[in-house]
Amino acid sequence: MKKTITVTLTKSLNGKTQKIKSCVSGLGLRRINHTVTLENTSSVRGMIKKAIHMLKVEE
Repeated sequence: MKKTITVTLTKSLNGKTQKIKSCVSGLGLRRINHTVTLENTSSVRGMIKKAIHMLKVEE
């Protein structure tokens, strides 16, 4: 069975760098309190690490 991660955007993207905005949109998050469930892969973990201060992550 694949491991999954649930990610929720908790803060606004206003004033953030383009790199952080790209990582958040790459995770599939669109607005505050939007939640997605993703596979636990190294690429997903890297995108989460870039924007961890804006996200709530649950395994």
